[in-house]
Amino acid sequence: MDLDLDEATLEFRSEVRSWLRSHVRPLSSMDTADGFEEHRAWERSLAAERLSVVSWPAEYGGRDASLLQWLVFEEEYHAAGAPGRVSQNGIFLLAPTLFAFGTDEQRKRLLPAMACADEVWAQAWSEPESGSDLASLRSTAVRVDGGWSLRGQKTWSSRAAFADRAFGLFRTGPEGRHRGLTYLMFSLRAPGVTVHPIRQLGGEPGFAEIFLDDVFVPDCDVLGEVGDGWRVAMSTASSERGLTLRSPGRFCAAASRLVSLYRSRPDPALRERVVDAWIGAQAYRLHTFGALEQPPSGPEVSVTKVFWSELDVAIHETALDLLGEVAPDWRDGWVFSLSGPIYAGTNEIQRNVIAERILGLPR
Repeated sequence: MDLDLDEATLEFRSEVRSWLRSHVRPLSSMDTADGFEEHRAWERSLAAERLSVVSWPAEYGGRDASLLQWLVFEEEYHAAGAPGRVSQNGIFLLAPTLFAFGTDEQRKRLLPAMACADEVWAQAWSEPESGSDLASLRSTAVRVDGGWSLRGQKTWSSRAAFADRAFGLFRTGPEGRHRGLTYLMFSLRAPGVTVHPIRQLGGEPGFAEIFLDDVFVPDCDVLGEVGDGWRVAMSTASSERGLTLRSPGRFCAAASRLVSLYRSRPDPALRERVVDAWIGAQAYRLHTFGALEQPPSGPEVSVTKVFWSELDVAIHETALDLLGEVAPDWRDGWVFSLSGPIYAGTNEIQRNVIAERILGLPR
């Protein structure tokens, strides 16, 4: 594997670094109404430079950048301390699914608005009593003239408190747990939609419940084939567990901050944990570079998901142990890291996937 970057990629890195240095500024929490709009404005400033979705085709707002250049962008983005991406559900989860299963009309209609944050998307997977068992969902979509009528309830929907649209799975047939499901996109402003924000321990609504009461969705907002939603949803899940949502730049930046913290507060009792965290981040980076030509997919992304989520917790808990307190500049990252082993399918589920589908172990 050649780790030397070509001239074009080095120039791209320099451009991104310079732009971020001039534009990054602190924003309010995206889990407040005002903060959400601040983050939307930030996304638009990225989009104006075609930096919001660098690897997308130019016709949708991107730069046709290679996967390597996207990784370089991510490294610079996180090293600069740039804000979290309020559009991440759309650009990192839904968009790869649209490229794989969407129609030309859907891509032309939805991707440009996503790239410039005119439409911010919520993820509407979970339902009450379903937990990580997505296939047990009970929300339905019933055929009506020109489209579908949605009924049911979604919960723990990321970004739904302030987002514009959502995507989710709905039962359209009785064929069994994984069949008869359809992937649908819908407006959170449509008649029949009620959004109840869920306040977290800090008091801000990072999630929401979505109640659907005869919500009309036109046929053009079915993603993939009717009844084939499970296969489409697994494509989205692969993006969430794998590379597109959690690039190594985020963990390398956090590990570098941890090393700097250790140098300012050396504690021999924690030295090995600091070294392990830094090595873990670098190993994930090198693994990613090595997989550029054929990024992992299917059950292999479960290995990646377990690794990065546990690495993130280790980095932040080591930092707090060094500090001896929950310091503000590490607090948000630590709290978010704790959710990593849960979202995108719990690590317990991922370990089952690894055991059964990769190692061939019995149930």
